[in-house]
Amino acid sequence: MYAYLKGEITFKSPAFITLEANGIGFHVNIPLSTYTAIAGLERATIYTHLIVREDAHTLFGFATQAERSLFVQLIGVTGVGATTAQLILSSMSVDEVRAAVLGEQAHVLQRVKGIGAKTAKQIILDLKNKLAKETPDAAAVLLPTIDDSVREEALSALISLGFNRIAVQKALNQAMKDNPSLSKVEDLIKMALKSLAG
Repeated sequence: MYAYLKGEITFKSPAFITLEANGIGFHVNIPLSTYTAIAGLERATIYTHLIVREDAHTLFGFATQAERSLFVQLIGVTGVGATTAQLILSSMSVDEVRAAVLGEQAHVLQRVKGIGAKTAKQIILDLKNKLAKETPDAAAVLLPTIDDSVREEALSALISLGFNRIAVQKALNQAMKDNPSLSKVEDLIKMALKSLAG
């Protein structure tokens, strides 16, 4: 229904943004990779995918068409819903997912919360031939600088993705203890996701 939205980002978090286009504010769920790509921007073009259910219309947005394409392919896999697909793209880059699928590395996909052995194998089975035909998107994404509220943003993002607050706090504390030089919210979330998935 919507191919993309172009406008001003009026609210931004690692889990979703509000993007104003023609006077309408759209609530758009995003993966961490998209948050990284738009972190320094006030205006952006977000490639979107609308999921319609009886109880909700949910809009998902991505910084690149490659991300959106992979998201759509992932939610087409049996056992993979939109939240799980969003988590996969928050934990791994498009190229990392492609490499895991094409290399049949189920154990790499299983590092993502909610992906068990059966689902990982199903993703590989369903997507290997499709991804083999595509040309990888080599667009580089620059990592922006983040302000001092890194831990709070990471906490908010992980809770909004469905994780337990206490478990998230423990994972964030451990990640910061193990990596005191962490300064970017997306790096902190990735470290915490590995701990939570374990």
